[in-house]
Amino acid sequence: MAAPDDPVTPEPEHPAEPTPMPKPKTPNLALRRLKAGFKPSRGQAIVAVVLALVACMAVVQVRVNRADDGYQNARREDLIAILDGLGQNTRRLETEITELEARKNTLASSADKAQTARQQAEQQVRVLGILAGTLPAQGPGVRITLNDPDAKMQSSNLLDAIEELRDAGAEAIQINGQVRVVASTDLVDDAPGVKIDGEKVQSPYVIEAIGESHNLAEAANFPGGLISEVTGPQIGGTAEVTELSVVQITALHAPEEHRYARPAPSPTK
Repeated sequence: MAAPDDPVTPEPEHPAEPTPMPKPKTPNLALRRLKAGFKPSRGQAIVAVVLALVACMAVVQVRVNRADDGYQNARREDLIAILDGLGQNTRRLETEITELEARKNTLASSADKAQTARQQAEQQVRVLGILAGTLPAQGPGVRITLNDPDAKMQSSNLLDAIEELRDAGAEAIQINGQVRVVASTDLVDDAPGVKIDGEKVQSPYVIEAIGESHNLAEAANFPGGLISEVTGPQIGGTAEVTELSVVQITALHAPEEHRYARPAPSPTK
């Protein structure tokens, strides 16, 4: 006989796993340190300011060194001309200081201060008239004659000549005895020739300038300057520089009335 089936014993159920407790949050030390780094202390702020100042000084020094490089690469003749120009400006300013001090002393010691002041004012008017080109002038200087047979000279060439003479200390300049050169003079190309303040001038260009004659002649004859430019292949002209003990400048400039500018009142003390 078949044995009755053994009764099946049910398997015991596994108990449910307990729910884990949440882990306590631990502080993130790296994050705290990072946040603290963005809050500099007073000492760190001072160090940052000092470093910024040092960086600015370094930039300025680099720029100064770059500016000096221009003089380092300049030719010996250029450096001599620059030093001569600075020396002339220094002497001119020292002379002006001496004259002003003498004028002040004269006014202080003069019995008739009004008469002395009037005389000095008249002298100042004459000086300003020469600078403004409204009065004739005479004195030592140079006469520069430029021949331009092929009419290749332009207004820029004459402007270079004027600037070189002014840099050398020219106090009064006229061209072809027709035009007085002043601060407001304008030059325009008008081939053949050049218009200066609306007046046509042509070759030969005769430039007369009053000043220390030797300095003016050296400025004109400077290598790469006016004479080299005119006699070079670009223009192919001729040039002659003559030092004179007396140069007569008779061309006058007719000043135009200012439409907008007016004298400003003297500042009150």
